[in-house]
Amino acid sequence: MSKTPVRTSAAPAPFQGAPYNQAIVAGGFVYVSGQGGLDAATGAVVEGGVVAETEKTFDNIAAILEAAGSSLANIVRAGVFLLDLDEFGAMNDVYKRRMAEPFPARTTVQAARLPGGLRVEIDVIATV
Repeated sequence: MSKTPVRTSAAPAPFQGAPYNQAIVAGGFVYVSGQGGLDAATGAVVEGGVVAETEKTFDNIAAILEAAGSSLANIVRAGVFLLDLDEFGAMNDVYKRRMAEPFPARTTVQAARLPGGLRVEIDVIATV
């Protein structure tokens, strides 16, 4: 099976030059690496807490999916990592607005620590 990397300047580059791609297209799916609320131009975490970070995270995921020929509507699975599970409701409100029914399968967990001071990180799998 061939693997095609996805790269776009409309979303943050891999964190601190880590050895991964923003996404990989393989077997009719787009596998998007964990994304957070980072500004693509500056690499800084957006201000405004978990709501602003979740919005920006979806913006970044949407940009990567678009570069791969897909969209948020094609997401079939999402993994959500929260720094504080008490912020689940705030994150979930954004998630409900940004995702369409039927909602994808999803896992949400609290992480002990996220890179770069993030409060939320989301990875997804979508169809092409």
